[in-house]
Amino acid sequence: MNYPVLAERGYKGSKEYLHFRWHLFHASLRAILESFRLAMQKPEIVKCADGHFRRAVHGLGPYIADYPEQSLLSCTIQGWCPRGTADQNDLDGSQCNRRSHVHITTLMRGYSMQELRMGWGIVDQVLPFTAYFSRADIHELLAPDILHQIIKGTFKDHLVKWIDEYLIITYGEAHAEFIWADVDRRIAAVPSFPGLPIAGHVPDRMVQAISAFLDFCYIVRHSSLDEGDLSALDAALSRFHKERNIFIKTGVTPNGISLPRQHSLCHYRYLIQQFGAPNGLCSSLTDKEPWRRSSGYLALGQMLKFAAGLPDKPLLPSDVIAVDPDSTFDDNPDEENCQDDGDLEDAIADDQDAEIIIQLAKTPALHYPTRLQSIGQHIGVPHLRDLVHQFLHDQQNPDHLIPGHEMDVSLCPDFNGKVHVFHSATASFYAPSDICGVNGMLCYVIRSAPTWRNGPACHDCVFIEHDPTLPGFQGLYVARVILFFSFCFRGVDYSCALVRWFETIGDQPCPNTGMWMVEPEFDVNGQHLISVVHLDTILRLAHLIPVYGNHFVDHDIKHTDSLSAFLAFYINKFSDYHAF
Repeated sequence: MNYPVLAERGYKGSKEYLHFRWHLFHASLRAILESFRLAMQKPEIVKCADGHFRRAVHGLGPYIADYPEQSLLSCTIQGWCPRGTADQNDLDGSQCNRRSHVHITTLMRGYSMQELRMGWGIVDQVLPFTAYFSRADIHELLAPDILHQIIKGTFKDHLVKWIDEYLIITYGEAHAEFIWADVDRRIAAVPSFPGLPIAGHVPDRMVQAISAFLDFCYIVRHSSLDEGDLSALDAALSRFHKERNIFIKTGVTPNGISLPRQHSLCHYRYLIQQFGAPNGLCSSLTDKEPWRRSSGYLALGQMLKFAAGLPDKPLLPSDVIAVDPDSTFDDNPDEENCQDDGDLEDAIADDQDAEIIIQLAKTPALHYPTRLQSIGQHIGVPHLRDLVHQFLHDQQNPDHLIPGHEMDVSLCPDFNGKVHVFHSATASFYAPSDICGVNGMLCYVIRSAPTWRNGPACHDCVFIEHDPTLPGFQGLYVARVILFFSFCFRGVDYSCALVRWFETIGDQPCPNTGMWMVEPEFDVNGQHLISVVHLDTILRLAHLIPVYGNHFVDHDIKHTDSLSAFLAFYINKFSDYHAF
């Protein structure tokens, strides 16, 4: 809508021309919406979702826009809050009463153009288009924009830039570049997801500020929010405002912090109460389409082609079936090796109350022995058979006083039957914020393969249920999957995982990052603690970030080495908003 209006070169930057553009923009929106005026004034009989007919009066709904467009829509000068009257020089510290059409009209009658601009941030003689429609006020209708206000605005444009400026002020430009190179290596050494790789290079309070901000981001991203969540949202914002003062003290922002995009965070609680949880709704929806149209693997080239408008049809044709790349070593798997959503639909239909569904890949991996003893030798765990016997003891005697790992193997059930090995399992759970998936289910593939994408081995980490009555991570274990396998014993099919355990460091999360910490767990002989667990005890993927400390990362370390190369790890609650 905001198309530039042509003007002679000498008038393009004049106040008269800019004022004309404001008038034209709002007059155009008013004319476009004029045809809806009658429906906003006179009730219409409509059929509602419950099948009943009711009289309804229509109105204008929430408007999602980036800050410059919010300023244009609300007729406020950039640098001021488009929703409230907070002081431009202290947006977060001053009182922010709500703007309204009545308030603006009253001010226009009593103040000059210069006073309106300097004292209130108001564009004189221009009323927002909503002033001409019933029950519509743009100052109330401006909705949160997660992309431009939080992700790009506060995080990328502010926090990342501030940290860069801090490093330059503290270490000089050359050494700052060296530190950023180490940050890049830290990110490259992290399996899959971003975390807080800057820790150790900047003051703890900067890390705490970022952690508080990320807490705010991930709470807002939830599909539903209750009063407890809103209280946590306020607490995270309060911590962020407190800890971000480190940027003032270190000279990064010596004149203070008064930024409209950061100030917009103060309005989120009220806007959520007015309009509901954002649930991921923001102006980034159109940005996701290229990714959704790609195959998900080496997607950048496919996304660029889509963005350039080259393809006339989806990048994955309708007759292409998604294949589990880890279910077989065969370079040309047949259709029997393909996964589809049919089994998932059946699983959901069979258990509508299930929160998490874990399934092994449809087809066993090839080139593996079929007996436990031989499989153990093949993967370097020669006592695998004993571990399975101890697992069967727990399965057969769940109330036994002696747990399986303490039981004499000779007294455990004996099994020497056929075993099937798998390279992946699928964790499916209800994710109302994700529009893709069968019946609102989101699926994550958990891999345990000797090679993946023709590269090194891939052994993912998982959360395993410990005590469901405890909140959050306190009721969970963390382990790394060494092998997925299944077998039948006394008429019962068992789907299992051989896992290597981690133990929690301390009884509280790290005070700087807000993330729990774990380290590898060892037995009495100093060997990694390994055991067999039932597939049903696995909840979903866990993401571990190495604790780098103050040391620089070696150039040769890759993300496939990190789980073996470091001694301690953060449990990354920021891997995605489901894990938060």
